[in-house]
Amino acid sequence: MSSDTLAKAPDIPQDTDVPRIVPQRRYGQWAAAVVVLALLGLAVNSVLRNDAFHWDVVARWFTSASVLRGLWLTLWLTAVVMVLGFALGTLLAAFRLSANPVLRAVSWGYVWLFRSIPILVQLLLWFNIGALYPQVLGVRTVDLLGPVTVAIVGLTLHEAAYAAEVVRGGILSVDRGQIEAAQALGLSRWRRWRRIVLPQAMRSIVPPAGNMLIGTLKGTSIVSVIAVSDLLFSVQLIYHRTYQVIPLLMVATLWYTVVTSVLTIGQYYVEKHYARGSETSR
Repeated sequence: MSSDTLAKAPDIPQDTDVPRIVPQRRYGQWAAAVVVLALLGLAVNSVLRNDAFHWDVVARWFTSASVLRGLWLTLWLTAVVMVLGFALGTLLAAFRLSANPVLRAVSWGYVWLFRSIPILVQLLLWFNIGALYPQVLGVRTVDLLGPVTVAIVGLTLHEAAYAAEVVRGGILSVDRGQIEAAQALGLSRWRRWRRIVLPQAMRSIVPPAGNMLIGTLKGTSIVSVIAVSDLLFSVQLIYHRTYQVIPLLMVATLWYTVVTSVLTIGQYYVEKHYARGSETSR
């Protein structure tokens, strides 16, 4: 069609009766957002302007040597407990998925027992184990199990019970048909686990494992009751001398917040890595 023909073409009338789509005005949501922001601003202002917090004291003790030593012990204890807990938990998960009824019963009984007893009770029992067994292999129990060792043993046994269920749930989330297809292709058992089962199971294991890591970090504060010099116990020693309870508790709170935030960011990227190729990956 030539340009002259296009120029002579009559104007196409527009239908003025077609209704316009107007987005719904959500006044209630905006009002609620304003109220929430106002309350949040008042709360932050009250914290920052409240002289009882003694922010100058918080700043002075935040990077002190004793606090940093307690922070290091907290991080070290968290890492050791997570590694040992998931190692034992993976073994228990394998027992639970085994065809052997004895191994299944042992795994189920372990998980039931250690999930039933509060962690504080477990720590106190291990701390006073010398009353039941004064000697182990010819060594006095009080010399063999110091406060840090008791903390590792108690937290690891507790963590393993939950890790076992996390690992078992992740393995069970893998479609059975894919395992059977790998068997049909002649893949060895190790290659099936490494190339088929574990990559897919990690999608279900990583989110609760990340939550467990953060929970363990905060949960290590309970070892202060058996005089382990973690972050909380370190600030307690300071405020028992200075009587500045609130500022020192704020020091511990800020450090826990900083470390938890870093772990949360790391968890996000690990989840994103294992979620590649799935519909829920972002």
